[in-house]
Amino acid sequence: MKCDDDKPAPWAATLQGLTERVLGDIWNSVHFRLSGQPGRHYSYWAVAGELSIAATDGVSAAVALHHFLRRHCGRAVHWDTALPLPIHSLPDAPETSGEARVQEGYYLNFCTFSYTMPYWTWQEWEREIDWMALHGVTMPLALTGHEAVLLAAYTRLGLTGEEVREFLGGPGYLPFQYMGCLDTFAGPLSQAWIDSHRDLGAAILERERSFGMTPVLPGFTGHVPRQLAPELASPRTWQGFTTHVLPPTDPLFEQVGAEITKAQAELYGTDHLYAADPFIEMPPVDGDPDFAGAVATSTLNGMLSADPHAVWLMQAWPFSYQADYWTDERIRDFLNAIPDDRLLLADLWAESDPQWQRLSGLSGKSWLWCALLNFGGRTEPIADVNGVVHEIDSALGSVHPPVGLGLSMEATRNNPVFFEFVADQLWQRPADATAWLPGFVAERYGTVSGPLLTAWQGLLNTVYDASEVRIFPELFTGVLTAKPSYSGITADVGPWLENMRAEVRGLVWYDAGLLVDAWARMIDAAENDAVLARGTLGHDLVDVGIAVMSRVADHLYLEIVEHLGDTEGDVRHRVERFLGVFDDLERLLGTRVEFTFEHWEDAAARWATDQLERAVLIDNARRIVTTWGESSSPLLDDYSGRVWSGLVGGYYRHRWALWAGGLKAAADADPAAGTAAADLDMGLRELADSFIRNGPRMLPPAGVQDTTRESRRLHTMYATLACSLPRASQHDRRRGAR
Repeated sequence: MKCDDDKPAPWAATLQGLTERVLGDIWNSVHFRLSGQPGRHYSYWAVAGELSIAATDGVSAAVALHHFLRRHCGRAVHWDTALPLPIHSLPDAPETSGEARVQEGYYLNFCTFSYTMPYWTWQEWEREIDWMALHGVTMPLALTGHEAVLLAAYTRLGLTGEEVREFLGGPGYLPFQYMGCLDTFAGPLSQAWIDSHRDLGAAILERERSFGMTPVLPGFTGHVPRQLAPELASPRTWQGFTTHVLPPTDPLFEQVGAEITKAQAELYGTDHLYAADPFIEMPPVDGDPDFAGAVATSTLNGMLSADPHAVWLMQAWPFSYQADYWTDERIRDFLNAIPDDRLLLADLWAESDPQWQRLSGLSGKSWLWCALLNFGGRTEPIADVNGVVHEIDSALGSVHPPVGLGLSMEATRNNPVFFEFVADQLWQRPADATAWLPGFVAERYGTVSGPLLTAWQGLLNTVYDASEVRIFPELFTGVLTAKPSYSGITADVGPWLENMRAEVRGLVWYDAGLLVDAWARMIDAAENDAVLARGTLGHDLVDVGIAVMSRVADHLYLEIVEHLGDTEGDVRHRVERFLGVFDDLERLLGTRVEFTFEHWEDAAARWATDQLERAVLIDNARRIVTTWGESSSPLLDDYSGRVWSGLVGGYYRHRWALWAGGLKAAADADPAAGTAAADLDMGLRELADSFIRNGPRMLPPAGVQDTTRESRRLHTMYATLACSLPRASQHDRRRGAR
């Protein structure tokens, strides 16, 4: 080991702050030195209660600290771990070294800043940046405060502050504005918000850089306020929203790009990495084969004129999402317009739909292998944990391997076992998920527990073994958060019903008895350790409860539509059982604050400086998890649906009750008349508008709620039914979840 003892580590003070937040009073027992090793490397050793860490950079030092805590103290820092850790002295440890498998660890997605982080304060961000460092993130996407950049740039270009704030729209939707998907929606944006988030963005960047991270800042995509160039800008549409883009041949395109890059550097400095996606989910507005390449050239030139060292980070998502348009030839022509040393591609959904394989290493460009998994912030536990090792190995062993691995989820705070497993592979290759799991379980709970390990092995073999399931929200993902419909419910229900059976059964690709057994073992552990139950185990109990109850709801729904010809009393009884799942799940969710809609709305409201701003913030918080856009435009309804208290009992249940109320009329009616369907659509729109105006319509909670007690109650009520759920056949998987 080689240490530059005479050169103080420039990141030592930052690491000491991290250590104090993680370890509390014993923080000064950890000492940091600068290592002279090549690449990204760390070494640590502990003697007589003192831990010494030598590392090449701040992130590697943080990874070393986390490795020591996990291996020698049996504790990990996950998103929901209570800090400081209950460690009162540091055990001895032999000298241990680690070297990063890849150059970079990428983190976040534009959407994450809407679906998880829109209302975070410095308190949440400081905790998140600590998590990044401990998990090896070197290249985080950084969007907070970009609204101040756009205000500065566009006012220099001649617009008024009021015009720019109108263009920006509501605070909850800003990341979609930055991607060029929408503008002027769900606002207005206040100057107070812009000022406060300018300061917050600066604090985030300062802390990330102090660890040695290289943040990625937003770049210009061609999307402009229409009044900037009313005769030049061309309209385009994304999910019903119309925006305007400049032609790449006009000098104004590069001028605006340069002005935004310059204003951003003045406010925040730069690390020369800029994220821009001119065609994120929108094909080029001009079908000319050379048009996309011209956009690429002008986008890069705008950056370079303000920053000669600029490197463009682009997501490969369009090549997957709109694969019919983005043929191999079009992609190559587009990418070839950008010099290799000026582009870094993020293969955003590489665990499921890798583009690097399709495009022979992405046409020779530097690239990042990224795991997405979560769309829209959905809360149901699901992942293919076992398969991710093979996917990463294939990429790293390819002729043109990635320069980094990344986590590109649309929302965090879900499926931690998957994201922790991927993050670990930045520094070491686990044998497989089964071998890795015991450490994860012991470190998550701070104890070695046979029953909890057995429970997690059950989860790994059920909901976290989704190797044959395409995890995508535009496919059927269950009825709980689905918008009710009478589609197919007619006198001739047979063909529709056959497909619905396949959809419902396709979501039980595992032995349901294993999942229910895992649930029972977790409940037993919680009943034996109240402290553990109040911490991460309580969170996991709710997660598993969601997994079980979601599938129960699906099958009770299926029973209703399979027996529409029964007596009115029998149908009513089945409907009551179905709606009872919403009531019971609502009670369970309400026992954990992170599973409540109230927590989300309160986080938004705390940023308000006056009543108008409060109204805008609450509107954004309610809207994005329900209708997403206007209730009259259903294109994105429930895309960001969450299994949260307040939504399950205060919104989704009311929708299904409305559906049940018109069920007989819909089944008996001539489908050509469409009266029942029209009445349902009108009622659903009224419910959505009411939720956005007034919030959840809730019944009073039934007594004192406790996660363990509620979990036991639901297990007693539903375990037998859940165990009897039929496992999907290969036919069901092809027709349903696939």
